Amino acid sequence: MTGTFLPYGRQSIDDDDIAAVAAVLKSDALTNGPAVDAFERALVEVTGAGDVVACSSGTTALHLAVLGLGLQPGDQVIVPTLTFLATANCARYVGAEVVFADVDPDTGLMTPRHLEDAIARARPGAAKVAIPVHLNGQCCDMEGLKAVADRHGISLIEDACHAVGSTYPGPSNARVTVGSSRASVAACLSFHPVKTIAMGEGGAVTTNDPKMAAAMRRLRSHGMERTPAQPVYPEYAQDADGSANPWFYEMTDVGWNFRATDIQCALGLSQLKKLNRFIARRQEVVARYDAALRPFAPLIRPIARVGGDPAWHLYVALIDFAALGKSRAVVMRALSAAGIGTQVHYFPVHLQPYYQERYGKQDLPGANAYYARCLSLPLFPAMTDADVDRVVAALAQIVK
Repeated sequence: MTGTFLPYGRQSIDDDDIAAVAAVLKSDALTNGPAVDAFERALVEVTGAGDVVACSSGTTALHLAVLGLGLQPGDQVIVPTLTFLATANCARYVGAEVVFADVDPDTGLMTPRHLEDAIARARPGAAKVAIPVHLNGQCCDMEGLKAVADRHGISLIEDACHAVGSTYPGPSNARVTVGSSRASVAACLSFHPVKTIAMGEGGAVTTNDPKMAAAMRRLRSHGMERTPAQPVYPEYAQDADGSANPWFYEMTDVGWNFRATDIQCALGLSQLKKLNRFIARRQEVVARYDAALRPFAPLIRPIARVGGDPAWHLYVALIDFAALGKSRAVVMRALSAAGIGTQVHYFPVHLQPYYQERYGKQDLPGANAYYARCLSLPLFPAMTDADVDRVVAALAQIVK
């Protein structure tokens, strides 16, 4: 091994981030305090959404979104199989069933055609929601998906956990910011350490629906409201003179503890101020990879590009392992021996034992083709040009 180990992804924490967290630790509010509100307001500014509900992770963001939309047992949710487990699991959390959609073999993205196919396989009238996934930082064709969804009376929830800071072309090629929820009822964001900005763990749901936002805000905190506008039992909520009892709270729905802490949100707020810088460096690293890997085509090539301005969460190379004569595991071990970390994003969810036992074996050839070739190479803002060259040189040795 030469040099330090390069993981496939890593957070970038500076002294100002540490100072922001330390300030909260020295304050009176470690949770349920002002940093949460400040972070939500900042995300509204960044995304252009009408409302933001911060929560404890990208997974809880997805769970809150399907809860806020009122999904019921027996409803069906269309999910691309090329994603992390949480995108499908959030449907099962509320008793809904999953219909897996295929994806493009060269981008890993669900297209309008794939959505149409999945709707055709769903029970008539049962498909209520589709959750397109903006994979690796690239965005789905949201305008095309919305046209299909509207035609069938289906809502869209964006799994934008890979795409904080990304944009995509909207009507008349106008730039649409991920999280604005222009073409969806909600967008779910993640602030895991390897994502565009880090909160340790953390997430958020953006929406332009005030009722959905209010429901999610209530459900993220045990389903309770401290000052309901119309309490179910006013005799408990009010004193004899009609004034509000200061200790009162009311629970009308079962909720969860999905709150984000002030510690997390202070870090997220500090990181958010550097979002543009992080994105710019990620894009520079991606451009250097693209140029350096060009001589290896078609044996090794980047995923296909779909337009827009992606923030690039992951750098995925598509490798013809059969033509190379080496398995993916052999390549990953060789790169690890050279001090280079890699990962596979993702093993298609429809192949997981739980879902095979529930829905049987399914043939989704686009996802299978993407999965067979994908390998995530190191990508994070602190990478140097020399780090990129080192990764490509190690690949060259393996190919040779």
